[in-house]
Formats: sequence, C-alpha cells, structure tokens
Amino acid sequence: MILRKITIALSIISYLLLFPALVLAQVRVVESDSHRFEEVAEGVWLVTGTGAVFTMSNVMVLVGEFDTLVVDSHVTPTAARALLASIPVITDKPVRYLVNSHYHFDHAHGAQAFPDGIEIIGHEFTRKKLNGELGNVLEENTFKSFSDPVPAMVANLERQAAAETDPARKARLEERHRVQRDYMNAIGEVQPTPPNITLETKMTLFQVVADGSREIQLHHFGRAHTGGDVMVYLPQDKIVFTGDMMLPGLAYMGDGHVDEWPATLDGLLSLDFDTWLPGHGPVMRTKEIIGHFQVYLRDLWSKTSQMHSDGVSFERAAQQIDMTNHSQNFSQIRAAGADPRAIRRIYQLLDQ
Repeated sequence: MILRKITIALSIISYLLLFPALVLAQVRVVESDSHRFEEVAEGVWLVTGTGAVFTMSNVMVLVGEFDTLVVDSHVTPTAARALLASIPVITDKPVRYLVNSHYHFDHAHGAQAFPDGIEIIGHEFTRKKLNGELGNVLEENTFKSFSDPVPAMVANLERQAAAETDPARKARLEERHRVQRDYMNAIGEVQPTPPNITLETKMTLFQVVADGSREIQLHHFGRAHTGGDVMVYLPQDKIVFTGDMMLPGLAYMGDGHVDEWPATLDGLLSLDFDTWLPGHGPVMRTKEIIGHFQVYLRDLWSKTSQMHSDGVSFERAAQQIDMTNHSQNFSQIRAAGADPRAIRRIYQLLDQ
C-alpha cells in the first residue's frame, strides 16, 4: 500500500512537471461587494467591477511590501471610494501612488476621492487636460456624449422595471436601475483632478517587494487614443497595462490620433511582454490582435481621408464608410458605418 501511494505521488509530480501550464492556469480571484480582483502575477492585480457600482473601466493594483500603487481611478468619486474600500480584501498596505493611463472621464474622474498626500502621476498632456489649460473636459464632446444620455437611460429602466411582471426579470431591471441612478447622481460630484507628477516619454519607479524590488516603467510612445497615453510596463513579470490605447476590440477614437496610432502601437510591441491588461475587458495573452488593430486604423484613416477629399460631410461618411473587411478580426463590425465621433475627429485632424 505504501509503495502504491508513493508511485501515485510520483506519477502526479511527473505529470505536473510535463504540463506546468496546468499549475500556472490556477488564478487567484478575490471579491468584495463591488470589485473583483484577479491576481495576474504575484502582487499584480487586474480589478473590475462586480456590477454593484458603476465603475466602467478596469484598474491595475500593484501591492508591495510597504505600499500600493493603483493605475486609474474609475468613472466617478463614488466608484473610486468603493475601490479604495475594497482594496483591503487583498492588502493592508496603504495607497501611495495613483497613475493616470490617460485623461478620459471613465479612467480619471475618481481621482479626487483618493487620500490626501498620495502622488498622482500622468503625462504632461493629461495634466493640462485635467487642470483646464486645454479647456473644460466636462464640456467636451467625449464626456457629454457618454454622460448626457444617462438620465434618459435611468428613466427607461425605471419604466421597464415597473412594467415587468416576471419577478426575476423585474429584480434584475430594478438592480440595473439602481446602479445607473446612483451613477447619474455621482456624475455631479466630479471635479477633474490632475496629476501632480508628470512625464513626457518615460519614468521608472521601483516598488519594494518580498524578493527585492519591482521595476515599474511608465511609457509614452506617442499619441494614440489621446495625446497623453501612458502604458505601465512590468519587465520582470512581462506584463503591460495598456489603458485604452489597446483593447480586445475597437477602441473609442473621438479624441484619437488615428494617423499616428499604429506607430505608437509599434512602441508597445517593442516591449518584451506575454500578458497585457486593457483598460476594458479581460486579461489578454495574445499579441495578434494588436497587428489587426494597426491594419484597421490605417484603413479607416485612408477611407475617411478619401471621403473628406470628396467633400462628403462627416455625418454621411460615418454612415457610408465600409469596414466590414475587418469583421473577421473585430466581431462588433456587422455592417457598413463607423462611430460618427471617430469620423468627426479624423475630419478635424485632416482640416488641420
């Protein structure tokens, strides 16, 4: 019997040695009421909302021996407070740094809720956008195009919930209504909060961890999703947080530099990484889609430029531009047409 147990144990060990990926595939996941924490590497967490609070964007949390670094702050101070209240499920180390991947509302408008005395790091462009040097972000088309429809959405959910007779569906609608109503009320509290430490092209931080230090590189490779996209690269773990510069699907382009974006993605590809964490969506472990997105961007710029040259209005161009040749790589493309906000932005760049 003892010999049989030893043989079985040795067989299991041999199996795991032959297939180490099975061991690596075990991912630690911890949840609070409002947030889900997925440990991608030791002390490296991708954080998403559970749905109890409207968070809209992903967050990355890096836990060290003495402190915690957070990348992005969600869509409102309310969502940020829920995040900060949830971080103790993974660590008791205080938050020391907040990094802005870019200035957009769904990633940066929670910053005001972070504790006094923490350092907020971002690109110089991000600071100018959030401190008002380049205009009021709360009055810009991007913020308003996403936020202005919220009251109508809340009212519609309330009507649907009131009319629903199935108890289960009614409960789901009532919960969605509560979450969106709370989000609508939270929008009015927002006071854009700029970084107080800025970078132009690169900054490196070192966080003390159990086995030494974690190198944290902040890179700006050029204009892309915005004028100040920052990627957070962890060379020892071969992980990069891309923000919205690279997503699993098509990114919003209403403030983008579509003509420069593909070259900026070349900068991303110059890094040695196996895993990338997007600003929206799941952990990604393939680079193939990055090349597909570069091809899409160049094609969109070319087709839109032709429409612009032909004197077609951006509204009509948005209806007519056919990008279905990319539908195999981007499932959200189902028919001709493109986001009018993206085409309007490309027209602005062409007019300049």
